[in-house]
Amino acid sequence: MFTDLPLDELRRYRPPLPEPPGFDAFWQRTLDEARAHDLVPRFTETDTGLSQLHTDDVEFSGFGGHRIRGWFLRPRSAPGPLPCVVQYLGYGGGRLLPHDWLLWPSAGYATLVMDSRGQSGPDRPGETPDPVAAAHPGVPGKMTQGLLDPGTHYYRRLYTDAVRAVEAARGHPAVDAERIVVAGHSQGGALALAMTGLVPGLAGALIDVPFLTHIRRALDVTDQGPYGELARYFAGQRGHIDTALHTLDHFDGLNFAVRASAPALFGTALRDDVVPPSTGFAAYHHYAGEAQLEVWRFNSHEGGGGAQRTAEIRFLRELFGT
Repeated sequence: MFTDLPLDELRRYRPPLPEPPGFDAFWQRTLDEARAHDLVPRFTETDTGLSQLHTDDVEFSGFGGHRIRGWFLRPRSAPGPLPCVVQYLGYGGGRLLPHDWLLWPSAGYATLVMDSRGQSGPDRPGETPDPVAAAHPGVPGKMTQGLLDPGTHYYRRLYTDAVRAVEAARGHPAVDAERIVVAGHSQGGALALAMTGLVPGLAGALIDVPFLTHIRRALDVTDQGPYGELARYFAGQRGHIDTALHTLDHFDGLNFAVRASAPALFGTALRDDVVPPSTGFAAYHHYAGEAQLEVWRFNSHEGGGGAQRTAEIRFLRELFGT
């Protein structure tokens, strides 16, 4: 059984920040470059047989002006403009199909589901290519793509896409631009956490077992899941470790947590060997906005599953007063 720090230590675990010099300037420059490309959001209504919902196939311009796909769903019966949950996806999968995203429309909210560029799987199909070639050799997966330079790393592109997804949602006439919530599990939780530091004026955040948080510790305590890609890379590229860690610091959730202001609900699981619980507690303890944390004692990377979703529904009802 995987073990991290004891629970009494986790409850007060607040490690130093891994903030690299020029962090804010790096992200301001990145987003300025992205916004030089027109967003050009396209919402194309699609007949999916979900008669109680409006369902749109979505495109908008992300990093480099690359077209990013997604879904936009909203209940037909709810008067607008509506709160909107911008949903980000876990590692290795794409946007799936519209009927996989019924939770938030069923609760009365709109939802924009952002496809993850270059990610797909047999049970989680995606539709968005990543046209940027890897800048340096790496192991299979996304973690080592462009790892030797923050400007070329894969997650610079994905985080930028996530910012632009919020902008696309805010511009839709059925959405209340002041009531945008970001949400995700694992990699999706990493994106949601990053948005709290990159996007001003969010109404809330649902951050479940967030990946890419307190990355340096995660590498010391687990080689499961995507962190294992880094361990395999470092086993051969011994001379690149410090350079790579400096790159990863630009994408570490702790550095976004301290810049957050939106109310947030976190989730972490004490037997999670993919995203160690100490990394989730670290993000929670550094989070600058109002925050709540659900802790699942006997769960692994699935976290609280349906019970976490129940807590999220309750959180949004309290947040929006509906």
